[in-house]
Amino acid sequence: MQKIVLNLRFEKNIEEAVNFYVSLFKGSKITYTARYGKSGAEVSGIAEWKILTIDFELAGQEFTAINGGPYMSFTPATSFFVNCESEEEIDALRAKLSDGWVVMMPYQQYPFSQKFGRVSDKYGVSRQVSLAPAKQKITPFMMFIWDKAGKVEEAVNFYTQLFPNSKTDLIARYEEWDGDKVGLIKHAKFTLDGYQFGALESTYAHQFAMNWAISFLVNCKDQQEIDKYRNALLEGWQAQQCGRLVDKYGVTWQIIPEILGELMTKKDPAKVEKVMQAMLKMVKLDVEALRRAGE
Repeated sequence: MQKIVLNLRFEKNIEEAVNFYVSLFKGSKITYTARYGKSGAEVSGIAEWKILTIDFELAGQEFTAINGGPYMSFTPATSFFVNCESEEEIDALRAKLSDGWVVMMPYQQYPFSQKFGRVSDKYGVSRQVSLAPAKQKITPFMMFIWDKAGKVEEAVNFYTQLFPNSKTDLIARYEEWDGDKVGLIKHAKFTLDGYQFGALESTYAHQFAMNWAISFLVNCKDQQEIDKYRNALLEGWQAQQCGRLVDKYGVTWQIIPEILGELMTKKDPAKVEKVMQAMLKMVKLDVEALRRAGE
């Protein structure tokens, strides 16, 4: 099980979107689909038996998508950096993404890449596609803006100290010839429990920011681990329902027990409904209470 899993919250077309993403990369598949029961439908306003979540893999990496309704849209503040091994691969991916896309940076040569392009796909998810072979095919990339600009290095140090098997891979700053951006971080790479992330910071007055349309699920082995990550990441900031929180850097996390997946995939719908009823009452997830609900 992957320790940190990217979660995408869709307003609509969740099944269509996930099927499209799975078609983009070799070694990709849908692994599980969960549907709304009575309790979830009442809280969300989404009809019972509609899709709740889809777990899927892209190029061997784990993702999950949730049908969350029209409450939060994707923004370019969190994008996915796709590392391609050849021009044939990047051109094929470009062609597949071109239906309904919004181009933010055209596909061409840049000082940092032989071929690169940045687009927002037809579902609103932002992608940076580069001719740059890498072990990890898809890397989440965060833009720190507004009051978070200037805090990338602090955030990277905080996260790498919190998670085991973590390290800072790269801190690259703007140089003197970059004008008023000098000193800001133009590219940071860091690894959290074996999973690589990217980040940059910008003082430009963007009309968007990071939000919980994209969050990072942390799979915890027990209650002690849930408390560890929750307490460290929360630090008096914004706690939300079902284990979700927004940390002081504006990044959204969901701190969940590993056993939750097992409980939510039981063949007995009545037991799954009991787990959902229990979870909807929680801000911090209680492992034993969820286990009892499932039994």
